[in-house]
Amino acid sequence: MLSSLQIFGSLALLQVVASQQIWDIWQTTWDRNKLFTYFQPTPDPINFVTPGTIGNADIVIDDSSVYQTVYGFGASLTDSSAELLNNLKVQNPGSYWQLMDYLFNATDAANSAGFSYIRVPLGATDFSANTYSYDDISGDTSLNDFDINAAPSDVFSILQDIMSINHMARFHIVPWSPPGWMKSGGTMLGGSLNTQYINTMANYLLKSVQAFSNKGIPIYAISIQNEPEYSDSTYPSCNMPVATEAQIGLALRTLLNNYGFSGVKIIGYDHNWVDAANYPVQLMQQAGSAFDGVSFHCYQGSVSDQASFTSQYPNKEVYFTECSGALGSDWWSDIKWYMDNIFIGSVSYGSSSGLMWNLALDGSGQPLLPGTDSCGGGCRGVVQINNDGTWSVNQEFYSMAQASKAILPRDVGGPWGQRIGVSVGGTLDWALVVGAYKTGRVSSSDWNRYSIVVLNWDDSASTTWNPQPVEATIEFRGMQATYTFPVGVTTLWWYAPN
Repeated sequence: MLSSLQIFGSLALLQVVASQQIWDIWQTTWDRNKLFTYFQPTPDPINFVTPGTIGNADIVIDDSSVYQTVYGFGASLTDSSAELLNNLKVQNPGSYWQLMDYLFNATDAANSAGFSYIRVPLGATDFSANTYSYDDISGDTSLNDFDINAAPSDVFSILQDIMSINHMARFHIVPWSPPGWMKSGGTMLGGSLNTQYINTMANYLLKSVQAFSNKGIPIYAISIQNEPEYSDSTYPSCNMPVATEAQIGLALRTLLNNYGFSGVKIIGYDHNWVDAANYPVQLMQQAGSAFDGVSFHCYQGSVSDQASFTSQYPNKEVYFTECSGALGSDWWSDIKWYMDNIFIGSVSYGSSSGLMWNLALDGSGQPLLPGTDSCGGGCRGVVQINNDGTWSVNQEFYSMAQASKAILPRDVGGPWGQRIGVSVGGTLDWALVVGAYKTGRVSSSDWNRYSIVVLNWDDSASTTWNPQPVEATIEFRGMQATYTFPVGVTTLWWYAPN
């Protein structure tokens, strides 16, 4: 007769084995047959069982290797995006709230993307109705005329609406230019900061954090300057050498600490992958004590360049903060690129966020700042809002939504997903791009959620176009599950003890 201890042990083992089942799948397929569609495997859940022969691709999860926390996906709420969203709210309130819920509701199991990381420009960008800063009174070095309400009121009302849906949302603010009177050419359009205004600019940034806070919008992070290695005379921009950004960062860190904002992160660089080995590294060398990390954009270089920074500063945080869709590009080709380079790729290289550029634009990539040469072929928003009160979501939405589902907190007040180790073997190891994540729980007795985001890009697109589903095995803690991934993006998860 078995002892009670043996029986208990056997039952515990059975429970662990039985618990490792895949019940939940979100999927977007190349043919749009599924568009961020939730379903459960039929007729039964997918069980993890004693390992057999591996599939054509073999996904090996290593949950003993735990990396950065991922705080989510999203886009920039530009003035243009806020204007279009507010117009929709006025014109068709029901449709507006339906869209906002679809974008931002982060409740577990909700039919929504749960976007949770929003970048907000400080002052005008190339997607504003006019050029302005929060203090355009020349020579006002004491910033007595600083006024955040120089920005359109739409910006703040939309941010409040986002917060009403997603209380976990993080807001990251950044200027496209200092006020024009602080700059070499006297204008926000291109040029560089006069270094006599370094401390004034630091104070300007502090006042920005304070002003958002006074409106009930808590700031998670601030950057010193958008794209500091680029200057364009047709829209707000500013060339800012490393030494200048470093000095502003050091001054700002002290101000934030002294005025009760020690928890606000300062994120440096905010520019393209291509210079990851230089500008951000030099910034850490000169002012590492002030900066929590750096952020990257997609327009030059490759995602692997992030390693040039993280290899030298593994304890600094990395964020991915901007990439824009382009009008007229191919829907499925874009999704493949986004997943490989940003929403799986950049996270695999250490990013804690993945953001697109404009949250919303119209079908022509408008409204743009009058006279700007930005977005030559037209930029595409994550959402398209039409003047008849209708909206649609673009390929950027589906890419981010698939990634977002894997990392959102499982419990109210619970931890965000953390990237864990994963590799792909088998004869079709090249066919799948995979990110893997562990989401902890509030209660220690509840089991963790383990998620994978899988891009199957076995479509022979460069030759004859022949999309092929890939039968894959998933290896986890000595057990094995089998699933056939269609060409597209699939997010699935299971639960297991810590």
